Amino acid sequence: MRRLYLVGFPLLMAFDTFAQLCFKLAGDGALPVEANAAWVLRVLAQPWVYGAILGYVGAFFTWMSLLKHAPIGPAFAASHLEVVSVLLLSAWLLHEPVGPLHLLGAALIVAGIVCLGVAESDDPHAPAAAAGDPG
Repeated sequence: MRRLYLVGFPLLMAFDTFAQLCFKLAGDGALPVEANAAWVLRVLAQPWVYGAILGYVGAFFTWMSLLKHAPIGPAFAASHLEVVSVLLLSAWLLHEPVGPLHLLGAALIVAGIVCLGVAESDDPHAPAAAAGDPG
């Protein structure tokens, strides 16, 4: 079970992060927005749009697999690590500014996920504890 978490959550984060970064890059190429067929064709000609779709499809199937085994609270919280990874990678790769409030928000997200993970591991009614799973 622990292997599922160690592989599944980073895979989910990678798919989500990839999709979000692709959307950011596709959005840059979509400007200026126009209400005509030429604009739609210009957007569809960008490979980043298809990368975003691929990322979302991968994230969907990874998420569905994780939900079969992971407790919903920590799983839902951990799925939001993608917000932190997109923030950091956008700053690094796309040179987007990151301020103190961004960093505070990222730290609070990570702290919340850690708190939920600790609370879940201490819960005697958690599925892993109830099944006698040693970890």
